[in-house]
Amino acid sequence: GALYSRKFTIDGEQMSLQVQDTPFVSLEDDTDSICCQEQINRSIYWADGFVFVYSITDYESFRLLRPLHQHIRRIHPNANIPLLLMANKGDLLRARQVSSKEGLQLATELGGTYSEVSARENCDGVHEAFQQLCQELSRSSSSCNGEKRRGLHLVRPKSPNMQDLKRRLKQALTSKGKSATAL
Repeated sequence: GALYSRKFTIDGEQMSLQVQDTPFVSLEDDTDSICCQEQINRSIYWADGFVFVYSITDYESFRLLRPLHQHIRRIHPNANIPLLLMANKGDLLRARQVSSKEGLQLATELGGTYSEVSARENCDGVHEAFQQLCQELSRSSSSCNGEKRRGLHLVRPKSPNMQDLKRRLKQALTSKGKSATAL
């Protein structure tokens, strides 16, 4: 999964947001247990909040959320970690397989907030949902006095350095060019 990083200010406080896209989570055959890569477990360990995204046009993506939440609870049994349930593809109402009522009900059950958006047609809804989650994170971290999950000694993954990526790409292209001319 890709890691995206941004810095911004909320309520006068500088925040660094890292979003780890966690693909390849699936349900095991005929069970409500999830199957995921170890990289996803590492992401769960360092996360301060979670955004569960599903498509309103794909019931299986919705069905995956409850077992994923249970998996997170096994890793963080006592943590009060903010959760946002985001229903995407709100512009495809004719193909809807998951109702707003079901989404809201699951968000309430999991102790999170609910937002229905269309990332394609209105990115402002996505922005507002993330901003709401970040405000929640800011409130929860200030109430913990910086001691949140101090016992975990896991290093957060770093975003790729763009200069390093450009340098390595240039090297790869240069070496391919040399080997092509050597033939």
